[in-house]
Amino acid sequence: MTDQTNITGAPEAASAQPDAGLFGRPLFEDPGARALARVGVVDVGSNSVRLVVFDGAARSPAYFYNEKIMCALGAGLSDSGRLNPEGRVRALAALRRFQHLAQGMGLPALTVVATAAVRDASDGPEFCEDVRRETGLRIWVIDGEEEARLSAQGVLLGWPGSYGLVCDIGGSSMELAEISGGRVGRRMTSSLGPLKLREIKGGKKARDAHIRETMEHMKSVMGDQRDRLFLVGGSWRAIARIDMYRRGYPLHVLHEYRMTARSISATAKFIRKADLEELRGACNISSARMSLVPLAAEVLSRLVQSFRPKDIAISSYGIREGMLYEQMPQRLRDRDPLIEACRFAEAKDARMPGFGKSLYAFIHPLFKNVPDQRRRLVKAACLLHDVSWRAHPDYRAETCFDNATRANLGGLKHSERVFLGLALLHRYSNKREGTRFDYLYDLIDEKSQLEAEILGKAMRFGAMMWMAQDAERGTLRWFPKKRRLQLLLTNDMVPLFGEVSEARLVSLASSLNAEVEVRKVRQRST
Repeated sequence: MTDQTNITGAPEAASAQPDAGLFGRPLFEDPGARALARVGVVDVGSNSVRLVVFDGAARSPAYFYNEKIMCALGAGLSDSGRLNPEGRVRALAALRRFQHLAQGMGLPALTVVATAAVRDASDGPEFCEDVRRETGLRIWVIDGEEEARLSAQGVLLGWPGSYGLVCDIGGSSMELAEISGGRVGRRMTSSLGPLKLREIKGGKKARDAHIRETMEHMKSVMGDQRDRLFLVGGSWRAIARIDMYRRGYPLHVLHEYRMTARSISATAKFIRKADLEELRGACNISSARMSLVPLAAEVLSRLVQSFRPKDIAISSYGIREGMLYEQMPQRLRDRDPLIEACRFAEAKDARMPGFGKSLYAFIHPLFKNVPDQRRRLVKAACLLHDVSWRAHPDYRAETCFDNATRANLGGLKHSERVFLGLALLHRYSNKREGTRFDYLYDLIDEKSQLEAEILGKAMRFGAMMWMAQDAERGTLRWFPKKRRLQLLLTNDMVPLFGEVSEARLVSLASSLNAEVEVRKVRQRST
C-alpha cells in the first residue's frame, strides 16, 4: 500500500492550519470527529491478535475495550513456510469472538489488518478466506513499509509534531520509520522479530551476527537518527516493565516512560542473569511474552548502539492507534491530544461545562510568564478541575491525583502527570502530605511541587466564583517583585467573597509568600 491509499478507502485529508485557541469550538463535536467516537480495530500479528475499541474524544481516545489473544501465528514459519496450525485455530476463534463483540457493541464494521506472519505464509490467503467465510471480516494484509507507516502514525497520535525514529517490533518482523514535523518519512522492515530470531541455527553467535548485519543495513538505509527513539510493541513494553522493576521506578505507566542507552544496557544484562520465571511473575509478564524478551533485548541493545538516539521513549500507541489516526481529518490531527481529552472530560463530567475557560482567564495573571509547556498544563488543570466532583469528599483529592497520573492521556511526560496530579489534588486539599501517593512526588523537583500547589490553590479559590454568564467578574493581580496578591472585586462578585472564599485566598497567598490586598472596583455602566 502507498501513502496515498489508506485501509479505510478514504482519501487523504487535506492540510489545514492548527486551531489557534484553546477555547474554540471543541472538535469532538464536529461531525467528522463524531464519526470516530467509537471505532473498533483488530491487529492480526505474528504473536497476538488484538481487538481495541476506541471511544471518546477522537484526538485522544479512551480504550473502551481492549482484548488480546496470544496465538503465535508466526511460530515455525521460517521452517515450514506456513502459519502455525494451532495458532490458526486460536486466531480464527479470536476473530469470531471479536466480530460478535463488535455486533453486541453496535460498532460499524471492524477494520482488520494482518502483518508479517500472514503476509509471509504460503497459506496466508487461505487463512484470510477462512476468516471471511466464517466471520464476514475482511483482512487487509499490509506490507512491512505500510506497517511501519501506521505504527509511526500511532506515535503521532500521542506526540503531534514529533521528530525521531519509530521502531515497532512484532513477533516476526521489526519496522523502522522516521517522523519529522508530524509527517512520516523513510521507513523499512526487517526480519528481526524474536519468533524469527529463535529459529536461527547456530546459537547466540550466529544470531548476534545476523542482528548486527541486519542493523548495519538498516542504518545505511535510514541514515543518522539522533533524535528520540520511540519504541512500539509488546516486547519493548515488557523490557520497559523490567527496567522499571530493576530501577524501583514508582509510576507504573508505560506510555512516555523514558530510558537511556545506559539503562537499556544494564537491563539487558539484568535479563541475561535473571531467573526468567521469577522475573516474569515480579513484572506481570505473560509466559509467551517472556519467552521472547531475551531475544528482543539483544535486538534493542544493538539498535541503540547503531543509532545512538538522544533519548528513548516507550509508546503505548502503535499500529492500532495509527489505524484510527488514518481516519482523522487534518484539522483534528493538528489538535493537542491532552487539551482535546481534557475538554471532552469537562463536557462529559463537570458540573458546569465551560467554566474551565473562565477559571483559566481568572487565574492566568499568576502564570502569564511561565513557559508554554507549563501554561499548557495550567489549561489542562482548569478543564479537569471539577470532573471528579462525584467522588466522596474525603477522597476527591486523591481521586484527582490518581486520575491524572494513571489516566489514558496523550502528550504527557511522567513528570507532567505528577505536576498535573498535584495541582488537582490541591484543588481539593491544602495539604499533600500523608496521602498514599507521597512516593510519587519526588518525580518532580521541589520548585515544581510548589508551582503545582499554587495552581491547585488558585483553582480552589477561583472555583468559588461561579457566576452568571453575563456577570462582571473580578480580577486577580500578581506583583511578584513586591510579593503582593491583589483581588479586585466587582459588585457582582462581592456576594461570593465569603468566609470560605477569603480563607482560600489567604491560603493561596501563603503558598506565594505574599500579602493580600482586596479592593472593590466600580463596574462599567450598562
